[in-house]
Amino acid sequence: MSWERTKLSDFLTERDARIKHEHANNLGLQRIKKIDFSGNIHLDAETDTSTDMIRAKSGDLVISGINAAKGAIAVYEGDDDVLATIHYSAYEFNSDRISVDFLKWFFKSPEFSDLLKEQIPGGIKTELKPKHILPLQVKLPKLSEQVKIAKRLNEFQSEHLNLEHENEHQEALLGKLQQAILQEAIQGKLTADWRAAHPQAEPANQLLHRIQAEKARLIAAKQQRPEKPVLEIADEEIPFELPTGWAWCRLGSLYEIVRGSSPRPKGDPKYFSKERTPYHWIKISDFTPFGVDGELTDTNEFLTAEGVKHSRAVGPRDIIIACSGVGSVGKSLQLSISGYIYDGLLAIREIKDPTIREFLGLYIRFKEITIYSVASGANWLNINTDILSNYIVPLPPLAEQAAIVARVEVLLGSSRLLAAEIAHTRTRVDHLLQAVLKEAFSKKT
Repeated sequence: MSWERTKLSDFLTERDARIKHEHANNLGLQRIKKIDFSGNIHLDAETDTSTDMIRAKSGDLVISGINAAKGAIAVYEGDDDVLATIHYSAYEFNSDRISVDFLKWFFKSPEFSDLLKEQIPGGIKTELKPKHILPLQVKLPKLSEQVKIAKRLNEFQSEHLNLEHENEHQEALLGKLQQAILQEAIQGKLTADWRAAHPQAEPANQLLHRIQAEKARLIAAKQQRPEKPVLEIADEEIPFELPTGWAWCRLGSLYEIVRGSSPRPKGDPKYFSKERTPYHWIKISDFTPFGVDGELTDTNEFLTAEGVKHSRAVGPRDIIIACSGVGSVGKSLQLSISGYIYDGLLAIREIKDPTIREFLGLYIRFKEITIYSVASGANWLNINTDILSNYIVPLPPLAEQAAIVARVEVLLGSSRLLAAEIAHTRTRVDHLLQAVLKEAFSKKT
């Protein structure tokens, strides 16, 4: 069956009535809060706005200018008019000419993306507005064929969602496995046989004494600043019983905890450089989504020599922890390079023994969701130097720490292979969806 060329404006008519925010605030109409990627409209009873709005009427097609290609397209079916920000557009549409389900899928297709690039100078890089949508010339089948295509794509989407849900389930199971490995490690259960074979290992309290003596020496020599004394560990703080030879301690009794510092104003070329310099600038965005330790290969931002004067340096002996930032709080990063840290980061300084550094990194990664608190008077999560300094950690004998790190690395190495398999499966599923869309909308005759 042939597909006919037509303009989208032949069956879409913009509801073109921008409303000044002063007037919109007096209408008493609900607002569109969002259109999710499944095409559901979510309303917000809050009517106050400081921006201009548009009006959508019952039966209008509403399109998100930002997320249309992800499925944020819907028909508003309420009785009363609603308002939306100018990031949306509303249209009357001819249901005898176009299937809305078909149009949703068309907007997601590579074909639509290619049309934007062909027919709009420079393509569309920001919001999709009526001036971009309405003039587009597209080839469409008859309405009955549109309905059939949309039905097939909806059926495929159900299968696609099942595959996505299975991937999410596998990721959740993998996360639980990784947490179980780390829990066994930091509670000493992973190395119970090692302790039985090494009864003469130096106990952790002797290691703790040496570390504290070295810290006191550095403070006396003014090579490290004096710090607030840490609190005594109360019985009710101890979350589990330690194996023989281990000791509970606070991070602040082991090492110096410092907060990053940032030149002001941020982005000032006097302090920051887009070109590579010897001074790496480490930000919260450099943390991986899973908080995995790693090497920064290119932070895309560096400091000038002047910026270094207003920043705090960290190096390969430090553990860096995000103390703010949505989704990043409590995540840790270890470097193989030296750099300068953003003030949303903390650092545990100068952990000279790599075995201790690796063990503490494992423990912080395992406990990352519990070492922060709600910032006083605010609604975000936060870590400060006091919280981190007084955070309690289990300290095994040094030789046992090495055994723990080695065993965890083997076990987590296997789980990383599973994670890579899951990621590969997700990529294949996404590519399959794009292939199906391309096949559905690339008919030209």
